[in-house]
Amino acid sequence: MRKVIGIGETVLDIIFRDGQPIGAYPGGSTFNCIISLGRCGVDTMFISEAGNDRVGQTIIDFLKENGVDASAVNRFPDSKSPLSLAFLNEQNDAEYIFYKDHPHDRLDFSYPDIQRDDIVVFGSYYALNPVIRPQVKGLLDLARQRGAIIYYDVNFRPSHRNEVVKLTSNLLENLEYADFVRGSREDFETLFKMTDADRIYNAEISFYCKKFIFTQGAEPVELRADSSLQRSYPVPPTATVSTIGAGDNFNAGFIYGLLHEGITRDQVEMGFRSEQWDAVIGYAQQFSAECCKSIYNYVSKEFGKNMKI
Repeated sequence: MRKVIGIGETVLDIIFRDGQPIGAYPGGSTFNCIISLGRCGVDTMFISEAGNDRVGQTIIDFLKENGVDASAVNRFPDSKSPLSLAFLNEQNDAEYIFYKDHPHDRLDFSYPDIQRDDIVVFGSYYALNPVIRPQVKGLLDLARQRGAIIYYDVNFRPSHRNEVVKLTSNLLENLEYADFVRGSREDFETLFKMTDADRIYNAEISFYCKKFIFTQGAEPVELRADSSLQRSYPVPPTATVSTIGAGDNFNAGFIYGLLHEGITRDQVEMGFRSEQWDAVIGYAQQFSAECCKSIYNYVSKEFGKNMKI
């Protein structure tokens, strides 16, 4: 059975509406993606660290409850769980404040058993953080060597805008490792001051990675692949409760689509047929819309049961 291995941060998301907290849920960009895949019966593993506190234990228990292998989640004696405050506006979009001591990040894990056609997903600041770069790079080297498919979600927050120059070499290296790159309009506006999919692909992405998915909220999803394929996918209207996790679940749906459609490393290298792209992007949009229907960061357990692979 093919595995999906995620590496990323864990946080406790505390969600506010009208200035008052309305919920607190385990989260993190890749974490949310992996939870949704676990709920769909996918063989999943998550590599990370969690605080040596009550919140950290809650996060590990939550992974296990959702069918995710949490054996590579470290807990160091003096570590505290990071927090994210998410303030929902009238459109149910979130503005974030993060509380995490990045200079004290640590990561220590045994490399997992990665096989050809497994999928490795990574992204956000975690994928760029100089402190843990050797470990992240080591995992990506192993994934490439073993013939896994690598999916990179740029997910670069404005709160790290002042670090762009320092992190650029790691960003470019990540683009080079990736078989698929997914990024939002906000990511590239922050990184490159660009918001046009063609311009971003031609100037910043295509030299490193040929398959690029550009998301922009309720506006169409833009696909640029293998230098000549251009497709645009309208976003179906959805009544949103919260957009927290929308992008993370787009990633989950995309990866689910790769598995459901039986897309292998060889097919990734040869290039997709347009109907394969349609199917995979369709799942990505379905997962994203499902996540937006609730306050949670992942698809519902009922949705997961119906999508079991």
